[in-house]
Amino acid sequence: MVVYMAFVGSFPFNSFLSGVLSCVGTAVLAVCLRIQVNKENKEFKDLAPERAFADFVLCNLVLHLVIMNFLG
Repeated sequence: MVVYMAFVGSFPFNSFLSGVLSCVGTAVLAVCLRIQVNKENKEFKDLAPERAFADFVLCNLVLHLVIMNFLG
């Protein structure tokens, strides 16, 4: 995406920003999921892995709905 903006320009800036935010947001949510399902982590020992995955899926849906709305 950065290469595309370097060659073409910043005309589709909303598309560029949406793509970057989608990648970063999904990576952050995946890291949060890994932290929650890690057996060695004492903070989330009461949280079931199914609940953590359901939260991950729901947050991903909300994130991508916001990104699709931002695209216009």
